[in-house]
Amino acid sequence: MRIAVDAHAIGRHLTGNEVYVRSLLREFATLDAESEFVAFVSEPGADRFVPRRFQTHQVASNPYLRLCWDLSSGVATARPDLLHVQYTAPLINRVPVVVTVHDVSFIENPEYFPALRRTQLRFNVARTVKLASRIITVSEFSRDAILRTYKVSPAKVCVIPNAVSPDFRVVARGRAVKNVQERFGIDKPFIFSVGDLQPRKNHIGLIAAFAGLVAAHPHLKHDLVLAGQNTWFTPRVRAAAQASGVASRIHFTGFVTDADLVQLYNASDCFIFPSFYEGFGLPILEAMACGRAVACSNTSAMPEVAEGAGLLFDPRNPTSIQRAMADILLDSELRERMESRGLQRAAQFNWRKSARATLDVYREVIAERTLLAEPVAARQHSEGTVAAPVRPTTKR
Repeated sequence: MRIAVDAHAIGRHLTGNEVYVRSLLREFATLDAESEFVAFVSEPGADRFVPRRFQTHQVASNPYLRLCWDLSSGVATARPDLLHVQYTAPLINRVPVVVTVHDVSFIENPEYFPALRRTQLRFNVARTVKLASRIITVSEFSRDAILRTYKVSPAKVCVIPNAVSPDFRVVARGRAVKNVQERFGIDKPFIFSVGDLQPRKNHIGLIAAFAGLVAAHPHLKHDLVLAGQNTWFTPRVRAAAQASGVASRIHFTGFVTDADLVQLYNASDCFIFPSFYEGFGLPILEAMACGRAVACSNTSAMPEVAEGAGLLFDPRNPTSIQRAMADILLDSELRERMESRGLQRAAQFNWRKSARATLDVYREVIAERTLLAEPVAARQHSEGTVAAPVRPTTKR
C-alpha cells in the first residue's frame, strides 16, 4: 500500500486532531514495514514528529491554499492508493478518501462556533463524507450523530476509539508537585481542568462551581488550574474569573506541552472535565492514566469513555459540578476508588490497537478499489491500452 495522510495538524497546537494523527503515524511505523506512507505537513519542523522512513510533503497552513491547491497537487504527485484526512478532503482529488470525523458538534451545537467557521465545516464535511469510501469516528455516540446528520450507509461508518499515549502515566507525586511549583508558580493543592478556552468547554460553568465550592467549604485550600490555549472566547472566560470572587485562586496556564500536562495531571488532587459536548473526551483517559480521580459531564460521548470509572455531573448545573468536586475532595475512600478504576479504564485503550484497525480500513478500501478496477483493466487489455506508469518513490 501507498498511503497519504493529511498531517497538517502536527505542530499547530490543534490538540485532539494533532494527538490523533501523530499517534497513528507513530504506530503505523511499527505495524506496517512494507507499506509506503506520505505525510502532508504545514508547520516548519513538523517532520520531526513523523517517522523517519515516511516521506513528507509541505503544504500551506492556510486552509484555503491547502485544500484548494497544495493538497490536491501533492496527492497528484505522490499518487497514493488512498488519502486519509480529518474532516475535510481537498477540493480536487482522484484517489479514495478515508475521513475521520471526530464529532459533528458544528451541526448539533452551532452556537459554539463563529459563523464563518461553522459554515465552512457544514459545507466541507458534508462534501467529504459524501465522497469518502469510509468514515472513521471515535465513539458510538459520534457514529450515531453522523448517521443522524448525513445520508450514508451504516456500513460505511466505523468506530475506532482514541487512546492514551504512553507518555501519560503515574509519576512520583512529590516530584510532580515540585515541577508544577517551579514551572507555573502554583504552590497550593489544586483542581485541574484542560481544554481550549472556547464556549463548548464550559470554563465559565466550572468557575461558577468552583466559587460555590469555596463558599460552601471554606476549609478547602484548593486552587483551580485551567490549561488550554487562548481563543476568541478567552476574554469572556477571564471576565468570569475576575467576577467570581475567587480570582486569586484561579490560574490560567495557556497552552501546555504534553510533558507539562503529565506533571499537572499528577500534581493535581482531581481532574474535572465540564465540557458540554465531546466526540470522545481524551483528557478523561489521560487524567485516569496519570492516576487522578475524574469527574466529567454526563453528556455526549463522555459517559461512554468514562464508563463507571468517572463521577458524572450535569454540566449545565454549576451546583452539580460543585457537588462532584466536593465528593472527590472530601471523601478519600471514594477518591482512591475512582483513581484505581481510572487506571484500569485507561489501560483498555491502546493506540496500537486503534492504528491496526485503521490499517484494516485502508486495506478494505484498497481491495474494493482493486475489484472495481479489474473489469476496466481487463477491457483496456483487450483493446491494447498501455499499462499505467510506475509511481516515483522519492525519499526525504
